[in-house]
Amino acid sequence: MQSIASKVISRIYGRGRGWAFSSNDFVDEFTRDQVDNALSDLAKNGKIRRVCRGIYDYPKYSILLAQDLSPNFDQVAQAFARKFNWRIQPSGDAVLNLLGLSTQVPGRFIYLSDGPTRKYSIGNYTLEFKKSALKDVGFKYRESGLIVQAIKALGKDRISKSTIENIRKQLDVKRCKQIIKDTKSVTSWIYSYVKQICKGCE
Repeated sequence: MQSIASKVISRIYGRGRGWAFSSNDFVDEFTRDQVDNALSDLAKNGKIRRVCRGIYDYPKYSILLAQDLSPNFDQVAQAFARKFNWRIQPSGDAVLNLLGLSTQVPGRFIYLSDGPTRKYSIGNYTLEFKKSALKDVGFKYRESGLIVQAIKALGKDRISKSTIENIRKQLDVKRCKQIIKDTKSVTSWIYSYVKQICKGCE
């Protein structure tokens, strides 16, 4: 019979390198104690990495550097969101980095959340969740929030045609009309940019 640890690691490997998770991601099949023990053993054996208390990842590995890479902070943030049943939305430098609009890796990754304000230290970085109004995290589609927060982070006077094109390239054509509908309650100047971005991919 396959051990619990073997079943857990099989599910982790199935998600691929870079995936972050907590015990909550496995309690549909095992008890909390079983999962906690399995994750602890897998971390001790070097098969997964403990990112911070209660959160682990299956790290990506660099052959060139011959070492594990830093955690994927968006994956870590999503693991926290699933664990605590929060709705979250990356903002500021975090969203610009995620969309490839900035090549600088921020020292602080800020996510808006409908949960409490909390900070977590991960290596030399800080992952922060800021309690925010529901309108900032309540979009139906993840892409809607990414676009809105990217526009906010850049500001009204820093959005060029190339920026609009770069964001547009990352959108699923089928999603554009839904994003326009999903974001109609945002500030008018932000909404005008949303429509410009989505108009060209319909």
